[in-house]
Amino acid sequence: MQIYRANIIFTPESRRFEVLPHGYIVVSDGKVEGVYRALPPHLADIPVTDWGDRLVIPAMNDMHVHAPQYRNQGIAMDEELLPWLQNYTFPEELKYADITYAEQMYRRFVRSLWRHGTMRVVAFASVHLESTQLLMRLLDQAGMGGRVGKVNMNRNCPQGLCERVEDAVAACETLVAEFERKDSRVRPIVTPRFIPSCTPELLQACGEMVRRYQLPVQSHLSENHDEIALVKELEPESRHYADAYDRYGLLGQMPTIMAHCVWTDGDELEMLRQRGVMVAHCPTSNFNLASGLAPVRRFLDAGIPVGLGSDVSGGHDFSIFRMMVYAIQVSKMHYQRDKSCAFLSLAEAFWMATKSAGSFFGKVGSFEPGYDFDALVIDDSELLIDETYTLLQRLERFVCIGDDRHIVARYCQGRLIPEP
Repeated sequence: MQIYRANIIFTPESRRFEVLPHGYIVVSDGKVEGVYRALPPHLADIPVTDWGDRLVIPAMNDMHVHAPQYRNQGIAMDEELLPWLQNYTFPEELKYADITYAEQMYRRFVRSLWRHGTMRVVAFASVHLESTQLLMRLLDQAGMGGRVGKVNMNRNCPQGLCERVEDAVAACETLVAEFERKDSRVRPIVTPRFIPSCTPELLQACGEMVRRYQLPVQSHLSENHDEIALVKELEPESRHYADAYDRYGLLGQMPTIMAHCVWTDGDELEMLRQRGVMVAHCPTSNFNLASGLAPVRRFLDAGIPVGLGSDVSGGHDFSIFRMMVYAIQVSKMHYQRDKSCAFLSLAEAFWMATKSAGSFFGKVGSFEPGYDFDALVIDDSELLIDETYTLLQRLERFVCIGDDRHIVARYCQGRLIPEP
């Protein structure tokens, strides 16, 4: 059993922070046993790790990121989605057939997640099985958790990224055999890149893999007008983009994350709600690729779960704290158009990054009893001009102007995670 003392902040509900000044978190077997304002007498003999006046918050969860796009972070921002894929992204992902190159980039990718306080991730790899296995092993060796998908695609892409359906199935079976165990921190996720890059035969095979192995799903949905038009052309019998996934058993039959959903509304939005699909909101990517402003308030009001994603390299920033800031800003742009559509509060953005996103992994993202102890220790002392800031003001300052240098310790499932 471990006991930690610090200024504790988390969001048990979407609109409410729980704040315990100089409180205690009791952790047993990697899970939170309880949080206390004063230490109970029966725990008085257990040593306490005292973090002093520092903040302890749940660790971050990145719900949508492309690991093999690491080298392109912060460049190639001069195209919309479809030409961006052809001109920049696919040429980079081709390099991951070389396992030596993959290891160089993936080690840096894992370290970047660690630096920014992301302890759980839902990641796209490339189409290459060996490189995907390497990424999953590196995350596991680092002590971090998540779901990693070997990308599936067989049309509208370069020949070197175009796979046979039978190879996609065989690769999935290999990943399941190695990683799909209840005690695994890093496990596979079925990953059709998106409808335009997958033939009906491949989409059907992906749906069958979901059913056979009871695996979750990740993909992209309604990100860009040209993309949506292409899906309508390729899947004319579908009512809309989400229905195209649903026809192949890839929309909520098992836990599902759809990235972006910038132009999701009406019947498509209702389908996401009915199926319990999580939206990965990626504001920087939506800005950079000129996709639009996702209607996150509409999703939350409909009861659709929402997490935040960096979407590197469509997005230029790994920090989920920055994604909170940008998500709030996006919601304020919607508010200017429709005053009945209230913009996000800091509590809601923080909750999306922690408890809401963490629900995809189980009991993750909060300090309530039974939750995994995924946590960050924040030393924000250099950000404090005087002693009058409240703890929530200190948190807001860190979210807005702090950085990875202020994160002094990282925990995943109760284990202190050293630098990879």
